[in-house]
Amino acid sequence: MKIGLFNDYQLGVVKGDRIVDVMPVLGDVHVHHPQELITSIIEQWEDAKDPLAEYAAGQEGVLISEVKILPPLPRPNFIVCMSVNYLENGTRPMPDIDAFLKSSDCVIGDGDTIYMDPECNARVFNHEAELAVVIGKETRAVKEANAMDHVFGYTGFIDVSGRIYVRNSQSYYQSKSWPTFGPMGPFIVTKDEIPNPHNLDIRITNSGEPRQSFNSDDMAHKIPECIQFASRITPLGAGDIISTGTNHQGLGPIQDGDEITMEIEKIGSITLQVHDPLKREWEPGVTPRPSNTEQQP
Repeated sequence: MKIGLFNDYQLGVVKGDRIVDVMPVLGDVHVHHPQELITSIIEQWEDAKDPLAEYAAGQEGVLISEVKILPPLPRPNFIVCMSVNYLENGTRPMPDIDAFLKSSDCVIGDGDTIYMDPECNARVFNHEAELAVVIGKETRAVKEANAMDHVFGYTGFIDVSGRIYVRNSQSYYQSKSWPTFGPMGPFIVTKDEIPNPHNLDIRITNSGEPRQSFNSDDMAHKIPECIQFASRITPLGAGDIISTGTNHQGLGPIQDGDEITMEIEKIGSITLQVHDPLKREWEPGVTPRPSNTEQQP
């Protein structure tokens, strides 16, 4: 099933090019934040999925193009981002597994604007298209063998990065966690709809110009290993995400006035505008890839 949030944070089930408001199925659900709504659905999915599917099947819904699609996980407790996690078509050796946390306040959705804060003194701003794993239940120190039992589904994520270096190394906090630096969506696709998440085409364009284009089969450390690694350090829960990294081939700068579109096979596409009050400029197009000693996460 493909689910998401739209308009005034109604829960929707996607049917082709239409979305059905399934809030009537939920009855008198009281939540304090939209994240609580989607988290509760994920936690109770075994009981909720059939009533939601049956209700959606009997409704026409509305065209997706006529509503405001919101990020499907507006504020996860944890956004774990895998670092340097693609082999880049055999041009990089197997990397050591690593990750970093990204602020949940960075999340925005389709049609929103990436804001390049004047206080972010980056040497360049980049887009990084990524497949994100949505955690389905308490996940603490799990092993690879049963890691996929903890997956609810998948969504898209753009790890916007303003490259800031401190002591000759990129500062993850300063580079990654500014507000709007985490576009997500458009929907969550449950794992039964994507039996092999390691074979999905992922693309990103900048104002129509092709940039990144790769398949998730190039992922160095596969999803079960990522879950094992992350949950050993940070206990995760329903509605948290692990973003699985990017293939840096095709990476390029973003700047004021750009329109960024990411599409992931089976999940859908999101489009973002870019606004920079300072109107900073960089050489357009794809940036020559750094050497293996200068890997960008």
